[in-house]
Amino acid sequence: MEFDLTEEQRMIQETAYKFAVNEMAPRAQEHDREEKFGHEVWQKACEAGLVGAVIPEEYGGPGFGFLEQALIMEQLCRVDLGLCLCVTTAFGSEHILFFGTEEQKKKYLPLLVRGEAIAAGAFTEADAGTDAAGIRTRAVKDGSDYVINGTKMFITNGTICNFMCVFCVTDPNAEKRHQRQSIILVESDTPGLKVNKIKGKMGIRASDTAEVSFEDVRVPQSNLIGKEGHGFYELMEFFDATRTMVAGQAVGTAQGALDLALKYVQERHTFGRPLASNQAIQFQLAEMATRIELARQLTYKAAWLVDQKRPDPKLNAMAKYYSGETAVWVCDKALQMHGGYGYIDEYDIQRLYRHAKVLEIYEGAKEAEKMTIARRLL
Repeated sequence: MEFDLTEEQRMIQETAYKFAVNEMAPRAQEHDREEKFGHEVWQKACEAGLVGAVIPEEYGGPGFGFLEQALIMEQLCRVDLGLCLCVTTAFGSEHILFFGTEEQKKKYLPLLVRGEAIAAGAFTEADAGTDAAGIRTRAVKDGSDYVINGTKMFITNGTICNFMCVFCVTDPNAEKRHQRQSIILVESDTPGLKVNKIKGKMGIRASDTAEVSFEDVRVPQSNLIGKEGHGFYELMEFFDATRTMVAGQAVGTAQGALDLALKYVQERHTFGRPLASNQAIQFQLAEMATRIELARQLTYKAAWLVDQKRPDPKLNAMAKYYSGETAVWVCDKALQMHGGYGYIDEYDIQRLYRHAKVLEIYEGAKEAEKMTIARRLL
């Protein structure tokens, strides 16, 4: 077994971390306070080759795999998850990459890499999150078009995207519940599409999150991505790959919190000694580092298997659930080590602490991941 990263992968790590330190760190606090999307960070990330990492070279991308994508996410999130999400502006386009026609791929994928477009995945609804098959947004055929009506909730990049991949019910009468849905591409300037920015989030405030409504939105049937009636299965395949990206975000957030804790406990003195000389602190640091390494290895293996065309839904669920839980746990311990200083926004740890919770919620709540693991075991 080979556990070493390749020289190219180590270079990707180094590039991503340098970018995070130089471009994200100086802006993170401002964008968090003002709930402002990092347009400048996004543009610079495109120039650095950090956007659309898994898009093949033939469509203008670097042609990396999901392991490299996880490495990038990890290093960016060591500094700030909120601004990292401003770099993941190709999220949702994996549907086009996996299931789209050659025409769709050539039209949309190069725009993302060049920084000329932002994508979104419009899947979740107010009453249909974990229960993806419970969506109500409808797409009805009318001549050569689909007419879409419904509302989506918590859509990343919803107010700033140029196009979105929308999860719709296309055959409500299908015998099987999971054969009623399809994925349809909708451009953001299509009449009838309305967006409303969601403010006041606990964390990831630099990331754009929106409610999206469709009122008689008409798009050509050629905008269908994949096969009609196969949308649910395509969405599950999409998540099997992209959950490794979220796991990478969680590993990076946890590592960033540990980085801050290590720095603080060595500088902070209590009772005439560095806080780091306290054995209780040392034991906590040891456990934090161990949990992070466990999460990292789960994530790397899960992403590697995706790249080998052998995705393991059980392992992907393990990586996503355990990494998210680890990020929350490590951030909590790191903030505690900061004492009262950790509770004010002068110190970065409070921002990482607020960010971390969403990693147990979005793109599959940890309870749903445990259900997936249990089903596979049984």
